[in-house]
Amino acid sequence: MAKRSIPDTSRLTGWRKSSHSGSDAGSCVEVLDDYPSGVPVRDSKTPHGPALIFTTAGWSSFVAALKNANHPA
Repeated sequence: MAKRSIPDTSRLTGWRKSSHSGSDAGSCVEVLDDYPSGVPVRDSKTPHGPALIFTTAGWSSFVAALKNANHPA
């Protein structure tokens, strides 16, 4: 079974914030591209904390659903 979380993300570099995150220190989601086993996602307020790992297909579906919710046809 594939690992679905990373307990300590402090050693991983290359995190990027969501383009929808504000410039304040509020709720921000960060993702890490090119991770070998999926798409890690973490809360930017806890950079040493855990990250959940989503499958690439699952993450793509989630992002597409959000885009569709914000821009219905």
